[in-house]
Amino acid sequence: MKQKQKTFQLVLTAFFLAILILLASVPFLGFIPIGPLNATTLHIPVIIASIVLGPRLGAFLGASFGLISMIRSTIIVTPLSFVFSPFIAPLGASGYGSWKALLITFIPRILIGIVPYYFYRWFEKRMKDRKHGLGLFLAGLLGGIVNTILVMNMIYFLFQGEYAQVIGEAGNAVYVAILSIIFAQGIPEAIVAGIATAGVATVLLRFLKKRV
Repeated sequence: MKQKQKTFQLVLTAFFLAILILLASVPFLGFIPIGPLNATTLHIPVIIASIVLGPRLGAFLGASFGLISMIRSTIIVTPLSFVFSPFIAPLGASGYGSWKALLITFIPRILIGIVPYYFYRWFEKRMKDRKHGLGLFLAGLLGGIVNTILVMNMIYFLFQGEYAQVIGEAGNAVYVAILSIIFAQGIPEAIVAGIATAGVATVLLRFLKKRV
């Protein structure tokens, strides 16, 4: 029985990984250009996988999201590719980029695969197995917020000067620009993630419960 469960988890992991690759491969589906940055939908499968498969496989898929993001930023060069790829130098600079890009690429994405799981389990205990839909929505919302807040703040603290040059701002205006992206782009991303998580994870969790 345990072997069948492990096999099924591996199949689901491969399924989520295939979705990540598909989203990243189709233009304007996984990465949607908005201003200097791209809005994304790749966090949604990672969040759902975190809740359904657990934090270990969720973290693996989050790292896969980060790797896909790094490869894409290296191949499709934009003014802000340097914050996601250590192989791309900032505008006006020569040579390679910085290892700090790896922190932005991987840390927030790995946490997307961990935080929703523990929040949902905590919510379940608090609500005593009631309001599953609300818990899933909030877990998805939190996963999206974690991604955006961490990515944008890490860009600010690790690449403040280079980012300021790209957006043409200086001083306090740089963080104002960061906040505007968090609210204008991050909040809608998080809401979409919450809705998708509530819809898809509900079905998958019921299915898994029946199998057990």
